[in-house]
Amino acid sequence: MNDRTPTVLFVCVHNAGRSQMAAGWLRHLSGDRIEVRSAGSMPAEQINPVAVEAMREVGIDIAAEQPKVLTAEAVQDSDVVITMGCGDACPLYPGKRYEDWDLDDPAGQGIGAVRPIRDEIRRRIETLTAELLDR
Repeated sequence: MNDRTPTVLFVCVHNAGRSQMAAGWLRHLSGDRIEVRSAGSMPAEQINPVAVEAMREVGIDIAAEQPKVLTAEAVQDSDVVITMGCGDACPLYPGKRYEDWDLDDPAGQGIGAVRPIRDEIRRRIETLTAELLDR
């Protein structure tokens, strides 16, 4: 990734839960050392309030974030693209690092079910951060 700031794009269908939590964790854990983006193939009207609550419990506020539509430019401008259940809707470009994180969708679930998803995302973000910043 050279000497420039790596860029990570998180993509899920609605950009309302998993991808927003992942973006929140990465911003929190990497500061300004990694550029963070998130988008959805069919964005929701708003972020999942239970995801907001789960992140608030660990001191991360994602309440002001808005679901965004996935664009080809967002993918092209990112070094790492992490998908979370968007399947074929995610465009593929040569030279990009792609990962698919198989995580439960927090949509329609209570806080008790969302906490383990949040915690698993943190674990994966810690690994990703170490990989991107140790180069």
